[in-house]
Amino acid sequence: MSPRSGGGVYREVSWRHFIYGGAASCLAECGTFPLDTTKTRLQIQGQQPTHLVSSGVSPIRSNYSGMLDALVKIPREEGYLALYRGISPAILRQSVYGSLKFGAYYALKRLIPQEQIYSNVACAVVAGMASSALANPTDVLKVRMQAAAGPTSSHTTIFQAFRKIYKFEGVKGLWRGVGPTSQRAGVIAGVELPVYDATKRYFIDQKILEDSFPNHLASSFVASLAAAIGSTPLDVIRTRMMSQKVHPRPGDSFGRSCAFPNSGDKEMLRPSHIYRGSWDCLMVTLRHEGVTALYRGFIPAWFRMGPWNVIFFTTYEQLLRLD
Repeated sequence: MSPRSGGGVYREVSWRHFIYGGAASCLAECGTFPLDTTKTRLQIQGQQPTHLVSSGVSPIRSNYSGMLDALVKIPREEGYLALYRGISPAILRQSVYGSLKFGAYYALKRLIPQEQIYSNVACAVVAGMASSALANPTDVLKVRMQAAAGPTSSHTTIFQAFRKIYKFEGVKGLWRGVGPTSQRAGVIAGVELPVYDATKRYFIDQKILEDSFPNHLASSFVASLAAAIGSTPLDVIRTRMMSQKVHPRPGDSFGRSCAFPNSGDKEMLRPSHIYRGSWDCLMVTLRHEGVTALYRGFIPAWFRMGPWNVIFFTTYEQLLRLD
């Protein structure tokens, strides 16, 4: 097999793109996960339940003033392992999502007779949205575990989190936020992969950088900035949708204890939903928090995407060179 013009990507598509994409994604996830945790915590701040909005109660106060404040407070209040809470479903997600996204992207590109930026964007969007939708349950588990604060939260396993969601919310709960999640993944893939390919090829064609580590480093940072700008609003919406859950009965995390006094089962399991759907989440967020709320967590998102892309693309390129 021979490299494509522009360097580094084989024209023939094989299992290597799927395996290497998944392996590089898992490695990048482990290296940048604390920043993802701070991003999630920042994005769910400032939410105000609709019954409080109608009653005129002041919005819920934020716990963190920014990324650095969250990085300091989370380990101080919950222990350093709290920064990696949710890492198991995150790795599982990347094993599915990362493998399918990159493998499908290069497989779809192979079907296009003449490669162009528009066709690359279309292939990346399709690959990103489809793979994200399939991996959505693992994303819900990750967000729930990241959003949970307190000393007892660290003892929750991925199996307990899955059982709790399935018990109180059913299969639908595992696909909560699938709309904005798949759209976000489509935006990220539709921007990140073509921008990386185009930037790398530009540096090579203009003889600025060879197909080497400095090129991969620069191209990945350009791609991460573009992806962060385009995807953060959808990321905020999907994080808020995924963090919504049904309250279990008091005294037992799986709802086996006695009922509230003078209340029925319907009251015991009353949902704590703030939003009726993605569009409602967008409108409520804009109405009560403004446009800037859609870019809450942008700094840790970009700071994470930068190193994530560097780790991923450099690892992926080196794995391809093993053939």
